[in-house]
Amino acid sequence: MKKVITYGTFDVFHYGHFYLLERAAKLGDHLTVAVSTDEFNLQKGKRAMLNWGARCHILQNISFVDEVIPEENWSQKVNDVNKFNINVFVIGDDWKGKFDFLKQYCEVTYLNRTKNISSTLIRREAGAN
Repeated sequence: MKKVITYGTFDVFHYGHFYLLERAAKLGDHLTVAVSTDEFNLQKGKRAMLNWGARCHILQNISFVDEVIPEENWSQKVNDVNKFNINVFVIGDDWKGKFDFLKQYCEVTYLNRTKNISSTLIRREAGAN
């Protein structure tokens, strides 16, 4: 079985998230999604509009998402790849090159983001920060 993992906050869930996850799922047989916890987001200087539980609930109800786990810190990725026997690490191309260090453990794929949509853009247009 080919296992894929991706990471993100997935706040203000939108079709760009959906398309990225759909393409990630097609790269293997099992998709694990690591969702940044509220505490980790605060460490990153982010504040999600939806809490961790709500964001996980949305993801757990997408048919091609097989497993949802917490992302609690930057350094857990190598451990996750080993622990979950991951073959492919996937993330948006806005992170291109940042996770190449994982290539010694698994394949690393940077997927193009969906144009003209992001949680930041949605919050900005809604007048939220």
